[in-house]
Parts: sequence; structure tokens; C-alpha cells
Amino acid sequence: MLGTNGVTVRFGKRVLYEDVNVKFTPGNCYGVIGANGAGKSTFLKVLTGELEPSEGEVYMTKNERLGVLKQDHYMYDDVKVIDTVIRGNERLYQIMKEKDALYAKPDFNDEDGIKAGELEAEFAELNGWMAETDAAQLLNGLGIENEYHEMLMKELTGPQKVKVLLAQALFGNPDVLILDEPTNHLDMAAISWLEEFLINFENTVIVVSHDRYFLNKVCTHILDIDYSKINIYVGNYDFWYESSQLALKQMKEANKKKEEKIKELEEFIRRFSANASKSKQATSRKKTLEKIELEDIKPSTRRYPYIDFKPERESGKEILNVENVSLTVDGEKILNNVSFKVLKGDKIALVGTNGIAKTALFKVLMGELKPDSGKITYGQTIKQSYVPQDNEEFFKADKSIVQWIADDYGITDETVVRSFLGRMLFSGDEALKKINVLSGGEKARCMMARAMLEAPNLLFLDEPTNHFDLESITALNEGLIRTTAELIFVSHDHQFVQTIANRIIEITDDGIIDKRCTYDEYLEQNIELMKKETSYQEE
Repeated sequence: MLGTNGVTVRFGKRVLYEDVNVKFTPGNCYGVIGANGAGKSTFLKVLTGELEPSEGEVYMTKNERLGVLKQDHYMYDDVKVIDTVIRGNERLYQIMKEKDALYAKPDFNDEDGIKAGELEAEFAELNGWMAETDAAQLLNGLGIENEYHEMLMKELTGPQKVKVLLAQALFGNPDVLILDEPTNHLDMAAISWLEEFLINFENTVIVVSHDRYFLNKVCTHILDIDYSKINIYVGNYDFWYESSQLALKQMKEANKKKEEKIKELEEFIRRFSANASKSKQATSRKKTLEKIELEDIKPSTRRYPYIDFKPERESGKEILNVENVSLTVDGEKILNNVSFKVLKGDKIALVGTNGIAKTALFKVLMGELKPDSGKITYGQTIKQSYVPQDNEEFFKADKSIVQWIADDYGITDETVVRSFLGRMLFSGDEALKKINVLSGGEKARCMMARAMLEAPNLLFLDEPTNHFDLESITALNEGLIRTTAELIFVSHDHQFVQTIANRIIEITDDGIIDKRCTYDEYLEQNIELMKKETSYQEE
């Protein structure tokens, strides 16, 4: 059992939240939500003991164990992959090391034997005999195959390290599992596996995520950080969202009725307070007026940008034709005979396990990489815009956001630039921030601002929801549903892909699989195909 008593966290004069009293019970999954900067990750650090609260305390049942997703991807660089996972239960890992050291002693004595017996008993109690098997199963489930298990962590790619650290957090059936953005950098298959794992997990889960589909799939409760408070709600993310919108609407309607009542009373007092026959009534109504207090509807800390892609001109009949494109990078075939044609109204999601291939295709389409073979043809009416996954090269100049936008797009009227940036939540002094010191979320919003200003009728987006908070993801999601521009994009956000894409192109080692359907329909077809293949193999 994990919980908080009167927890307050403040930094200087700024209060993130105060007097937080929550109790986390086994069998439930708690999704922590809130605007960027609200203190979601900070709250997890308070729960894990990494950060001391300004006031109050965190309590946990004695001898219970926390499983925590580590954020330092270089922490275990000189440790084997399988050992990194087992270190999710540090006590078990230490017992294994102590046992090995004892049995390796050339002068093993009776005292060592007694110590070894104690260690063996504790080892068995912690299910140590199954440690390597359990660790391997977790790794395989997340897509890290056996060939990587004996490698050092530093030999893995960034996304592979993320999966290993996630397996470490899940290892050994922890009593409380604390996960900060666990789906970041995971492919769709790994996310799906994690969803099923958490649904079947019998202990407590506390998770921060910007993936709405993930929160809806796994959460039984939502912890909402807003108004310097943390409130807990039963249900998943969609249930919380609908409930909160309804509550706000009811509050506004109640206030409207009160405002109407106050106006009525004020008018009565004004008209009749000087009239002797009505003076008693006026006095009574004045007292009634004084008792009515409008509820203070605090402005939410959540801010939604306005994202809207309006093409400068409509696409013609010919949009984009990709013919037999192949690409080799460092001796490895990345794209193999890729062919497809973009048609009017297409909103194409690129899927597949090879993230490098998807990004490479975007770079080929934009002329940043030259293919080994093949041909790419754009229609004469087409104006494309590309929002890459890695945007660092755009933010090296020592310029303010206003100056950066004005210079790049030749806008001389600062008022016009400021008005536009305000829609992207850069108002007042925020618009004067230097671009080389912006956060990941601010840079992502800037890249969307650039794409909107370019007014393309063909838009390429590579993981556009990275670094976005839930509010920005919602705004981008709605903007892409609305736009009349053709679209090719990559995203690991299930709900994002499902609600936008009307065509799925899977990049494979042999080319592509092209299906004109929704993402859920594509997944369903894949499941049916896998069932048929399994049935055929069994026969």
C-alpha cells in the first residue's frame, strides 16, 4: 500500500500542489495527467523518494517493493542486458553476486557454507531460480530477442535501451509499479504487449503518459493535477475528460443562473429602495443579494493551441508518385522497391517495426537522401512541408521566436507574427524566448507553427506528437482531421493514427503492404492473418 499524507511541493514561491492525500490500492492503475509543468514527473519522484516534499509524507507498507522506470539510458552501459533487467530487483541481484563470489572462493569454509545457505534460502524465496527465464520473457515480449540478452547495454540502440529499462521496472512482480512515459520510443507491437501486461498486473500501477489510447486501455483511475491540487477520479482518461467537461458546463450554467438572479435583485433594489411601501422588501432582497456568492471558476492550467493547416491551393489530380525506390545505408538495405501513389484525400499512416526505414523514406521524399534507384514525381500543384522527428538543427540560432519566424518567412509586421504565435501559446514575453533554450514541447509547437505558415497541400509528419502534452496532441489531432491537405505521417499514438488515417502503408523488408482502411481494421486483418498462419503451421 502506497499513499501520501498532506504532501505539498513548492519551489520558491511557486506551489505545484498542496495538501495531497491519496491512497493507491492494489489491482488499480492510476494515470497521472496535467499540463506541461504541472508537476507530473515531480509527483512520481516524490512517491519514489527521489525528491522530498516541502510538507507532508509518503508512506508505504513495510517490505513492499517499488518497480521504477529509470530515465537515465546510460546508467547501465557496462552491464549485460539480462543482468540489467534482473537488477529491477536489486536485492535478488546482490544475492546472486554474493553467491557467485562465495562459491568462487578457493578457501571456502564452514562459515561461508552457513552464509551460502542463508543466501540460497532468500534466493529461493525471491524466485531466483526463475530470474533469468522471467527476464528473458519480458525482453522477448518487448521485442528484444535472445541474441541481445548477453550484450552490454552500450551496444544497444536508444529505443532498445528504453525497452530493457522498461523490462527492468516490470521484473520480479513489484508491489508498486511507477512508470514515467513508458510508451515513449516503443513501437506499436511493444506498446500492445505492455498494455496487456498492465491490464493483467495484479498490483498497483502509477503511470504518466501522453498516449490517450494507452491511458484508456490500462487505467482504472485518473489523478488530475490542476489548480495546485491533485484530485483522483474513478475511470479511464475519456471518462475523466467527459466528466470534467460536464462539470465545468454545469458550473458555468449555475453561475449564469446566479448572475441572472443578482441582476434581478439589483434592479429591484434600485427601483424600490426609495419607495416606503416597498422598503422592507427591498431591504430583504438586499440581504438575499449579499448572501449570493458566485463560485470562482478558476482558469484551468491547461492551454490548447490552435493548430489548423489551410493549404494555399488545392491539390491537383497528380500529387505524388513513388516508383521502385530502394535505399542502402552503411551496407544495409533500408528501403526495398517501395512503390505507391498518393491520391486525393489520402491521409496515410506509415507503419512497420523499422523506424529508421520510415524516417529514411521521408528524407528521400524531401530530397535529403538520394535513393539507390527509383523515381519520385510530384504534381505541379504540390507544395510540401516536412516536420522531422529530430528538429535540433532548426534551433541553433541566437534569435527570439518572433525574430526566427519573421526572418524565415519574410514577415515585417511583428503584430502579425505575435498574433500567430499566440495561437501556439507563445504570448507576451514567451514569444521573446531564444529558440536555442526552448524545451522539447516548445520546439515541437514551433515546428507546427512553421508548417502552418508554409500552407502546404502535402504534409509529411514524422512522430509529430513527440514532446507534446495531451492538450497539444488533442489540438493537432483535430487539426489533421480537419485539414484538406494530403498527409503522410508516422506516429505510435494509437488513437491519433486511428482517428486520422484512411490508408495504412506498412514498410517491410521486401517493399510495402498498402491497405486502404483504418488503423484498427489493419490491426484486425493482421491478427486474422497471424491466426491463419498459426493454424497452417500446426497442421
